[in-house]
Amino acid sequence: MEYHVAKNGSDQSQGNEQAPFLTINKAAAIAAAGDTVIIHEGVYREWVKPKYKGLSNKRRITYEAAEGENAVIKGSEHIKDWTQVQGNVWKATLPNALFGDYNPYALEVSGDWLVTVEETKHLGDVYLNGMSFYEVSCFEQLLHPEVKTEILDHWTRQIVPVHNQEQTKYVWFAEVNTDTTSIYANFQGADPNRELVEINVRKSCFYPQETGIDYITVRGLEMAQAATPWAPPTANQPGLLGVNWSKGWIIENNIIHDAKCSAISIGKEATTGNNYSTVRKDKPGYQYQLEAVFSAERNGWCKEKIGSHIIRNNTIYDCGQNGIVGHMGGVFSEIHHNHIYNIALKREFYGHEIAGIKLHAAIDVQIYHNRIHDCSLGLWSDWQTQGTRISKNIFYRNNRDLFVEVSHGPYIVDNNILASEYALDNVSQGGAYINNLICGKMIHRKELNRSTQYHLPHSTKIAGFAIVYGGDDRFYNNIFIGADSLEGVGTSHYKNYTTSLEEYIENVHQKPGDVETFNLVEQPVYINHNAYFAGAEPFEKEKDMLSAKSFQPNFSLIEKGENVYLSCELPDNFDGFPGEVHSTATLARVRIVDAEFENPDGSEVILDTDLLDRQRAEKSPVGPVRELKKGKNYIKIW
Repeated sequence: MEYHVAKNGSDQSQGNEQAPFLTINKAAAIAAAGDTVIIHEGVYREWVKPKYKGLSNKRRITYEAAEGENAVIKGSEHIKDWTQVQGNVWKATLPNALFGDYNPYALEVSGDWLVTVEETKHLGDVYLNGMSFYEVSCFEQLLHPEVKTEILDHWTRQIVPVHNQEQTKYVWFAEVNTDTTSIYANFQGADPNRELVEINVRKSCFYPQETGIDYITVRGLEMAQAATPWAPPTANQPGLLGVNWSKGWIIENNIIHDAKCSAISIGKEATTGNNYSTVRKDKPGYQYQLEAVFSAERNGWCKEKIGSHIIRNNTIYDCGQNGIVGHMGGVFSEIHHNHIYNIALKREFYGHEIAGIKLHAAIDVQIYHNRIHDCSLGLWSDWQTQGTRISKNIFYRNNRDLFVEVSHGPYIVDNNILASEYALDNVSQGGAYINNLICGKMIHRKELNRSTQYHLPHSTKIAGFAIVYGGDDRFYNNIFIGADSLEGVGTSHYKNYTTSLEEYIENVHQKPGDVETFNLVEQPVYINHNAYFAGAEPFEKEKDMLSAKSFQPNFSLIEKGENVYLSCELPDNFDGFPGEVHSTATLARVRIVDAEFENPDGSEVILDTDLLDRQRAEKSPVGPVRELKKGKNYIKIW
């Protein structure tokens, strides 16, 4: 069955092409397995709540924009009745009935792992011709808004420039009473009754209210301006668009922007815990997160019921917390060919769950061919990064590119470009870093105070717990480019680590004991055949490397329209330093998890294609692009 929705339709009509429905929700209330809902040109101000699920990959329910038409779903309302109060400040008074039981101007950004900055913020927002405003805490601040030029990045502790300085003088403030909500805003000379002024009023744009709404396809739509709440891994994680603890969604070819917190959610639901650390205050969030994993497993968290989503070819930008977020609900998924940028750059609030992509328990998740830039953090894979492959992505101009935290592997990071000044936080073990180009600061750190779960291979079944001893990592065929202003570029931070499992075991058992003896010996690392330039430092025991500390590759990424080019110079001896193709057979198994590096189906993984999916020869240049050569290089990479 094919249903049509159009702005000239009626929900009392038949819903066909000649007599379309007016609202998408009318179609969503009746569309069943195998049906398609075609959405025609126009702006639909509603929260679409699919009622029925598809039954398999072949019997999906598909929601898609009509071919060649711009269909937009907004979580906002157009507000036209503004009264000038003083100078550039205007006021709109709205009935609370407009918001129902979810008033974003009364609800605070709150939850586990949120670190408030300056004053409390709310889930509401104001938009002038699509531009998001900043919230202030009192009316007086509306009259003379401060233009911010730089701000402290609370994670890196560095002063960074404000993304859009002009935007910071557009500010709003709200007063919520029993029956009404008054919104005040400084429009900087614009007349809000003549311009397009919108306020977000709904939690989501497309998100089922019930869990288990499987096999849905969402294609070709634009979605924007939802009052999504803070989404930590210990809470319900609704997004502007999301799957709500289900299986088999395809989210493709969409434009998604201006979520107050998270854009696309493939995350946790509330029954396994909902901000208990913040609400109850009796245990740390860490403890509740441990409990959430066990609770989910008892409630049927498994490959047969949850995950296996595909998120591809989307453009995601201007969101306050995440482009894509999820804890446990995204297992066995693929995230590829997405363009994600301008995430968490407003910095109205700060917490430990912010990134272009922020996933917990990314078991067997394949993240590849994404372009992630101008984000507070590019990709953060946290807890249970196992079977995860981060491949052929381009990271640049992020405050940090990649963070892998308290995980035990096996996970693979291959053929990526990490081009920001802060490239990598490695607070994990059991990783394989192959054929990457890394141009920024690297941090390697143990975590001896938090044990986290690991699983049976390719399964959600919990196999055990471990702390992060550091090490058990593999670095082959990477190019490291340093700079005078950067620290830790290269692999020298593994100084004094053992280089084989046999050496490690021998050292551990030189003294009698159990747990305490394992804490005293550095885990083995497998590091060979990397190239180090411009001050990057190699591991002291690396046997076969190309090191030219004084050579300056003059590396840069150049944007030309929608294209991105890699520009760099390489020394004359670069061509004589080819690397071998790595695979399951060449990568030592992970110690703690006792598992191999494999594909999600358990087959051998072979890293024989480059960033551009071109086949590598048995011996090909190190780094992510097979055509890198001595001298000048200028290569289109996106």
